[in-house]
Amino acid sequence: MSSTWHILGAGSLGTLWACRLARAGKAVRLILRDEQALARYQAAGGLTLEEHGKRHHYAVPADTAQTAGPVHRLLVACKAYDAAPAVAALAPRLAADAELLLLQNGLGSQDEVAEQVPTARCIFVSSTEGAFRQAPFDVRFAGHGHNWLGDPRHPEPPPWLDELSDAGIPAQWSVDILTRLWRKLALNCAINPLTVLHDCANGGLLARLAEVDALCKELALLLQRCGQPAAADDLVGEVQRVILATAANYSSMYQDVHAARRTEVHYLLGHACRAATRHGLALPGLEQLHQRLVDTLQARGLPSV
Repeated sequence: MSSTWHILGAGSLGTLWACRLARAGKAVRLILRDEQALARYQAAGGLTLEEHGKRHHYAVPADTAQTAGPVHRLLVACKAYDAAPAVAALAPRLAADAELLLLQNGLGSQDEVAEQVPTARCIFVSSTEGAFRQAPFDVRFAGHGHNWLGDPRHPEPPPWLDELSDAGIPAQWSVDILTRLWRKLALNCAINPLTVLHDCANGGLLARLAEVDALCKELALLLQRCGQPAAADDLVGEVQRVILATAANYSSMYQDVHAARRTEVHYLLGHACRAATRHGLALPGLEQLHQRLVDTLQARGLPSV
């Protein structure tokens, strides 16, 4: 199997991973959306990473899904709603034993990707690292965090896991990756939609903790019903800690809405509400929040699914 790291998506986290892998001397290659994106990338001359106030440039090679050549190891770093279509376009290049690392927010997109590539191994990734794009192909490392990787179907870690640590990418194999993903989904559902509806930074929710706590109680019921009691443990306390720790930050959903970009609501709050319906669980606060968010997105002319 080839040791090349192919990275699908040149957003903030995809770029961050690519730069660190290249810096460590690992074979890495970007896969961009189309020939126009490839031309823009070639004009930029590569990727730029700003870290600790210093800027470093990495001439990572790139191509498109239509370029010839097999792909054995793929980091899927695009948005949740783009993941399955992007992987489907790349499917003819994927080796039969390909391994895909899925770095998407929320839940649902992982199953959509797996349906496109039934013979591939899909490894789920939950990340707390922070980065943002300052310009196309120019990313700033905004916050240290961690990456948990896991495969619900195959609990043994892959042999290349140490390559991530070698590249300065903090990573750990997790046999309970679904618990981590459900927990992160609940955190996002309790914070992100409210920052959009109340037009505030995360810290603005400190004045609305009764509303936050009520949502957390419903989300905890959902997690328990979905067989994830560990993800429900002290959810209220952790949400409040996250709000305090990130008080000056704006949630990713807030940033998407104010930049007139599509949000990942379908894979966050939408997924939670669909799961509640499947389990016959009435969560009126969560449903009302979802409807308010959908109405707000539609009023702004943004997709609501």
